[in-house]
Amino acid sequence: MGFAKLSLKGRALKLLSQREHSRLELWRKLAGHVEEGDDLNAVLDDLEKRGFINEERVVESVIHSKASRFGVARLVQELRNKGLDDEVVRQASDQLRDTELLRARELWRKRFGTPPTDLKEKARQLRFMAARGFSSAVASRVLREAPYSDADFDESDHTD
Repeated sequence: MGFAKLSLKGRALKLLSQREHSRLELWRKLAGHVEEGDDLNAVLDDLEKRGFINEERVVESVIHSKASRFGVARLVQELRNKGLDDEVVRQASDQLRDTELLRARELWRKRFGTPPTDLKEKARQLRFMAARGFSSAVASRVLREAPYSDADFDESDHTD
């Protein structure tokens, strides 16, 4: 059966089989396919009642797929855009804050791996981290605590 001939429920199930969707996401995707006699809200209510639409699974899915690449601000924005309950988003935000520094360090290490050599490079690295949704405090700390190799130190800096 082609996608064009599916009922609203069939379309919703097909979308849900590909990845987790929030109720709002499904509503946005299915609204253009409503035909006379269809009740989109009733279809979504039924899917929610049966457990096919689940906010906690949507949050887990987003965190699992994107947390290693993005900071709290960016992930919270994405969760809010999905129309999730404010309390669910707040709980996810709290959970993400606990690991933000660790995730930022790992992302910085994969992307750059070496401390900035000048202010221009430092600004570039900070912009990269900010664009990924990491706070300026976390990004600054990552750069400040960046690992330095022995080659970065001048011999005169060491005393025996």
